[in-house]
Amino acid sequence: MLLLGYSFFTFMENAIFSTAYLGPVHYYARFMQYGHVKIEQYDSYQKQSYRNRCAIYGANGLLNLSIPVVKKHKQKTLVRDIEIDYATRWQNNHWRSITSAYNSSPFFEFYAPDFEPFFSRKCQFLIDFNMELHRLIIELLELDNVCELSETFEHKFEGDDYRELITPKVNRVLNHDAGFMPVAYTQTYSEKHGFLGNLSIVDLLFNTGPEAESVLKKSII
Repeated sequence: MLLLGYSFFTFMENAIFSTAYLGPVHYYARFMQYGHVKIEQYDSYQKQSYRNRCAIYGANGLLNLSIPVVKKHKQKTLVRDIEIDYATRWQNNHWRSITSAYNSSPFFEFYAPDFEPFFSRKCQFLIDFNMELHRLIIELLELDNVCELSETFEHKFEGDDYRELITPKVNRVLNHDAGFMPVAYTQTYSEKHGFLGNLSIVDLLFNTGPEAESVLKKSII
């Protein structure tokens, strides 16, 4: 059972999350509440999850970006063993889409040099690529949580378990977490399409810069 109603400025103890590609606001709003966080790498890989996809705000509205992965013959493959497929120029396409979406946002020029190198380097495994991006994001958010990869699969985690709670498969804004409600902030195309909540953390960073931490805090009820 999740712990709700605690002061945001007091770290809760432990939590576990799935890995995420440029995870959503929900992911980082919850992540920053905990002093010690584990990222699961021994769960079975699931399609259409934040493990290899993110959502950004393009000129025409919501735009999903997915990292292609090598299809395995086995029915179930551990997340730690999932390899990235470089048969297509997905990195070039993703960075071009991100640039097109945010090049006029207030803080794109400030953060872009940090993110751009990730779209030319090649990591063999999805978990490694995600973790490198994740470390950059927590650095930019100036978080000092202890974060490490899981050492085994824990069916009953001793702490708060977000592995299946934060997912794009259900309502993208509310999910199943009653303690999370995305706070509106100015987005590049919000005058055209309205506010889109719970997009990738890059949407929040590029649009709000140093105010991102405050928005994340306010998103937890």
